[in-house]
Amino acid sequence: MNHELIQFLSGFITPERIALFKKILSLRTNYLTVVLEDLYQTQNTSAVVRSADCFGIQNVHVIENKHAFQVNPDVVRGASNWVTVTRYNRTGMNTPEALQKLKQEGYRIVVATPHEHDVDLGNFDLEKGKAAIVFGCERPGLTEWAKKEADEFMKIPMVGFTESLNVSVSAAVTLHHLTHQLRNHTNIDWHLTDDEKQQILLSWLRTSIKRVDLLEEKFNEIHK
Repeated sequence: MNHELIQFLSGFITPERIALFKKILSLRTNYLTVVLEDLYQTQNTSAVVRSADCFGIQNVHVIENKHAFQVNPDVVRGASNWVTVTRYNRTGMNTPEALQKLKQEGYRIVVATPHEHDVDLGNFDLEKGKAAIVFGCERPGLTEWAKKEADEFMKIPMVGFTESLNVSVSAAVTLHHLTHQLRNHTNIDWHLTDDEKQQILLSWLRTSIKRVDLLEEKFNEIHK
């Protein structure tokens, strides 16, 4: 049914827009995903969502333990319309649920923080499988839960006096490097599946068309 609905809704936007959607979908990936643990500054969360869109990461997972996720429209610049944001906020500590769910989906949990057994970003092994890159607040840092669930630790090497980057900058540097490596990798199929493309395309159509609810009602009446 989704295929028929997509065809129906596609008639209400320009062919050029549909072509752009399909081009961008061909460059999207779920091989890498981003996890943000309890960031308290809305501009940082929104900036990471924007970076995810720019570098072709489709899914961002936001853990809300003490701080709720709020989009900063001046920072995100519409990227939240195109990136799938999954929020975890059912309890006071949502980190275990989020990371265990990602593990069940086949992701290795890669915590972005210096650690005794960490690996430099430039040496990160993409061939080992899908990776969920976890970023936390700068001052409180990642929770012990996040570190406990980690399969690997990764850091961006520094050569200056300052020990760390702002979290949104750190995410942007990491995503730029890893997605560039990924798209030049001949042994990894990083593309979305056809089903994933269909689901995302339908979501984008719904975002792009005014009063799409009325059109879907009309479609459902036709296809009773």
